[in-house]
Amino acid sequence: MAKRYGLIAVLALATMAGLAPALAAHGVAEGDAEFVQAVDGPAVGPFMYLGAKHMVTGYDHLAFLLGVIFFLYRLKDVVLYVSLFTVGHSLTLLGGVLGGIEANAYLIDAVIGMSVVYKAFDNMGGFRSLVGFQPDTRVAVMIFGLFHGFGLATKLQEFTLSENGLVTNIISFNVGVEMGQILALIGVLIVLSFWRTRPGYLRHAFLTNSVLMGVGFVLTGVQLAGYFLAPAA
Repeated sequence: MAKRYGLIAVLALATMAGLAPALAAHGVAEGDAEFVQAVDGPAVGPFMYLGAKHMVTGYDHLAFLLGVIFFLYRLKDVVLYVSLFTVGHSLTLLGGVLGGIEANAYLIDAVIGMSVVYKAFDNMGGFRSLVGFQPDTRVAVMIFGLFHGFGLATKLQEFTLSENGLVTNIISFNVGVEMGQILALIGVLIVLSFWRTRPGYLRHAFLTNSVLMGVGFVLTGVQLAGYFLAPAA
């Protein structure tokens, strides 16, 4: 039974790796993009919905958060790390769109992919065993949160957004993102909590994080390929 749950987890992550080329860019759906560009004035509800939808379908964000909470057993630790991620995430999402701070979307998304690699490597004890040094995970989560928020900002920067109600709409989008994050985390925590009651959890932890690392490398590779192969502007 324990082996079955371990295999389920590994297969789920492997499926994410296989789907990564199609999902890594976590762009905005065509219909949503048309709506966003057509809005002229505050639209709190729709933008909250779009933010939540974007987070729930953002496999790179979810893969990173899975790595972050994989070995967190106390609720206060989960809240702490997720809060650090949220602060960083919100700062660059709002600053990128409202402040007009720009960066190459492919490179930002490549860093996001590497954030998944980093956390999986950390969970596998790679820093202690291979480097002999353990980085401060709280600082790392905060820094990577900045990149994850910037990744969302680059997607919104692709559109021509009306100045009328822009601040309200972007804040609403950010609130929706955090709501989607909470919903996704609840689901992940339920699965992890159940899996942790099985003896195979720790036995399959290394393999699961190895697959998670593979997902991160795929996400990074897809974005770097896009960067080098994209036609010159």
